Amino acid sequence: MAELFESTTIKSMTVANRSVRSATWEGLAGTAGEVTPALIDCQVALANGRVGLIISGHTYVSDEGKAGSWQLGAYGDHLIPGLTKMTEAVHDAGGKIAMQLAHAGCRAASHLSGKTPIGPSQVVQDGKPICREMTEQDLDHVRTAFAQAAARAKRAGFDGVQIHGAHGYLLTQFLCPVFNKRTDQYGGSIENRGRFVLEVYQAIRKTVGDDFPVMIKINSEDFLENGVTVDEMLCLSGMLERAGIDAIELSGGTFYSAPYLPSRTGKIKHETDEVYYKNAAIRFKEAIGVPLMLVGGIRSYGVSEQLIQDRSTDFVAFCRPLIREPDLIKRWKSGDHERSHCLSDNACFRPAFKGRGIYCVTKERQAKKTA
Repeated sequence: MAELFESTTIKSMTVANRSVRSATWEGLAGTAGEVTPALIDCQVALANGRVGLIISGHTYVSDEGKAGSWQLGAYGDHLIPGLTKMTEAVHDAGGKIAMQLAHAGCRAASHLSGKTPIGPSQVVQDGKPICREMTEQDLDHVRTAFAQAAARAKRAGFDGVQIHGAHGYLLTQFLCPVFNKRTDQYGGSIENRGRFVLEVYQAIRKTVGDDFPVMIKINSEDFLENGVTVDEMLCLSGMLERAGIDAIELSGGTFYSAPYLPSRTGKIKHETDEVYYKNAAIRFKEAIGVPLMLVGGIRSYGVSEQLIQDRSTDFVAFCRPLIREPDLIKRWKSGDHERSHCLSDNACFRPAFKGRGIYCVTKERQAKKTA
């Protein structure tokens, strides 16, 4: 019977256990996307905390796809030395790390790039276009940018890459009818809306080879009116499986899906309140043979173990709990099975928006009260 602390593999990558640090924006990169000592320290803390696989924060593959300040970049060869230092430090600590490759699409920070955001279709806000529809040249540029960024990740020593196809960024925008109004081969049916996602994957695979792990993160559903449904997610997952994807991480929601945001607020008080996307995961495991990573509202050791044992997922992924406790997995393995101390209040993101990096503000406040 599979267990949380069982060693397993994803393609050519062996991981020590079935825990995953889901991609989390650290807010610790330099202004041009370069690796900093603080970012390395963040990843090493996770490796020392015995997380099975660390997935980096969303890493922008080209300038016009940058989502915000202090975001890690992989858009140029000059970034490889810093990325290499980070992977070497993680490996020295006994960890494994994959790079999440991302493009923000219509959500890109034009004030940082000086470029007009691009997406599957034009987006108009307050009567003004804030995003232009991608041309064939744009499509080719983005496919190439993803592939080249994946090649840089491989050269820098990352153990794999994960394509960001969730949470309202570019690839989600292609998948979601709310954003994708195209009438060509990239619009309409889920097979057409998923075409660009498949092309990005194929461009990456052609570049990195058959043995290098290539994974993807997608939404179970968007929680938007006329958004992506679970049935469509299953169809897309089948397409990815046939194409050769090595693992799929299941999340949900977009920045427009309140209260069903990717990082929902509200304390999870009971185990019965955990696992936001369990029903979708069960359907996935019934239909798809690709290894599944499940993120969203998982806070307890018992819940994590049960998800693995009943085959609801193959890997349990965490975001905010590992901000609060980078050593959560190590603590659980030591026999201390108290649930995560994360309160899901999202206060951890506030310092990152101010350039101080992401950390648990609530933990800091509690420490000051008891000092």
